[in-house]
Amino acid sequence: MDRNKLTVEDLLSFPALQLRLLAGEGGLGRAVSWAHVSELDDPTPWLMGAEMIMTTGLAIPRAAARQRAYLERLDDAGVAALALSAQLHVPPLHKAFFAAAEERGMPVLQVPLAVPFIAVAQEVAAAVQEDARQRLGAQLQVFGALRWLASENLDTATLFQRLERLSGYDVYLCTPQGRPLLPGVPAPDPGVIPASTDAPPTIPGGFALPVLAPGGPAGFLIAFAREGARPAGLAVVQHIATVAALQLAMVRTERETLRREGAEILAELLQDVLDPATARRRLLRHSIEGETALLVVRGVSEDALLRSLDGQPHLLLGRGEDRYVLGSPDLGQAVAAMPGVAAGMSRPFPPGEPLRVAQREALWAASNATESGRPLVRYGDDTAGRWLPDDPVVLAALVEHVLGAALRYDAAHNSQMLPSVRTWMERDRRTDDAAAALHIHPNSLAYRLRRFAEITGRDLSSTGAFAEVWLAIRAAAQLGLMNGQDTRSVSDR
Repeated sequence: MDRNKLTVEDLLSFPALQLRLLAGEGGLGRAVSWAHVSELDDPTPWLMGAEMIMTTGLAIPRAAARQRAYLERLDDAGVAALALSAQLHVPPLHKAFFAAAEERGMPVLQVPLAVPFIAVAQEVAAAVQEDARQRLGAQLQVFGALRWLASENLDTATLFQRLERLSGYDVYLCTPQGRPLLPGVPAPDPGVIPASTDAPPTIPGGFALPVLAPGGPAGFLIAFAREGARPAGLAVVQHIATVAALQLAMVRTERETLRREGAEILAELLQDVLDPATARRRLLRHSIEGETALLVVRGVSEDALLRSLDGQPHLLLGRGEDRYVLGSPDLGQAVAAMPGVAAGMSRPFPPGEPLRVAQREALWAASNATESGRPLVRYGDDTAGRWLPDDPVVLAALVEHVLGAALRYDAAHNSQMLPSVRTWMERDRRTDDAAAALHIHPNSLAYRLRRFAEITGRDLSSTGAFAEVWLAIRAAAQLGLMNGQDTRSVSDR
């Protein structure tokens, strides 16, 4: 028990008050912050915790179950004790009422008729005056946190460690869903997060307050009184919530500034207008160093991608439906875990290198992911791709030489001959499986394979022709000529 606090046991020891304990001896060590008269059935929405509620008995229900519920309601709100005036309006108290007091350690006191409630309130006020001075000092020091923010450039973790020492509370911050709200400040147990921002601020052992932000509350501040400390009260916790809101605004502004700057850097890298030394310096400002990779991400929103990559250095740029991400190759793991994603990753390369080749690799891998239904494809996972050159001119020449006639035939006749060949090859020449994937009869697929051989002059039963066609199909996919129904000729691209 903290002897700097006024307790229920202390009040019982004041001779002038003549208080008598009726039940709840187990709670005599409860701290008392105030004494207040209430004749309401439910005064809890207006309580902050640690009050001693005094009543003439008008608030006490007559039925046993309702008496028990009344006492439990007060105890759940953190009331320190219930004081009843003797010989006035208190109805007969049932065994259930006294049993609840004993079970919960909720002190029930009797105030003699000769002692007015105001006398009890004055004694409590005088006893807590010293504690009030301590709370005022804590409030003034918490106000000083605004000066720390402006002059000392404290990181978030250090700032809130100072506020915890000043306030006497362990502080937690979280979003409404229970995720950490600010870096360096832990999130609380999900069970203590209020269901709404309109909930009373008092919770068992401390307070829960909304952290405000433009557009509505961003989350909650949970403060639990630290054992052995002198908690400074609700007013100080409210000031800490204000500091949290200011810090959140600063963090969000900084993140948005860095995000926009990162998008500009990535755009310049993709346009190849930065020399490697300048690119490395700018990447280092965003904590990107060491081996890097470029990803093209599809199928997810930018907000979802940002949440997935939170805390990991990266640059992000949106181009149409594609999200370009530059950072460590380890980012692929977080991206692949996102539901509904289809992403492609380039081979790793040193930071600051031109992105011309990496972009082509990532786009090819992303198209491959979309076609195959895989969440992430890394360029180079496809063994056939290792034998293809990086030069798009050479790739285009290969496609035109091997597949040009087939591409033009499909474009002219709106047919699916070349996609059918690709599907057949991808299924290891199993005609029935490929036909099922194409939703056609195996005889129709066999006809398309024969027609392909006639048009291109390449018999797919030949190992050499098969290898040449397969590499050409991979080259066409790398150039974006095999996406969906796109069967235009290379010269049209």
